[in-house]
Amino acid sequence: MVTLLQRAKAIVYAADEDFGILPVEAQSCGTPVIAFKKGGLLETVIENKTGVFFNKQHADAIVSAVEVFETKEFSPTLIRENALRFSKDRFEKELKVFVEEKITEFYH
Repeated sequence: MVTLLQRAKAIVYAADEDFGILPVEAQSCGTPVIAFKKGGLLETVIENKTGVFFNKQHADAIVSAVEVFETKEFSPTLIRENALRFSKDRFEKELKVFVEEKITEFYH
């Protein structure tokens, strides 16, 4: 899967998800996302930087978004950096800091 995502020009993601892991996985490979503008994708895709959005789950809307996508240039490095916001390491570090702060607050 990683090889396919690395070689892809973009992925089209038309689902309405709370998070949507595939778009983050694609971005971790430097691949931009053409996504339905709803749900978790609003948090994981940065419009015109890591992908483009469409507003309706309809073929015409997707085609229009692909046409917009074709006029843009995307930086694989910037796209990958965006995906790293959702890395396991970052999550573990921030969770540890949060828990330690709350323990300190509780005991003081």
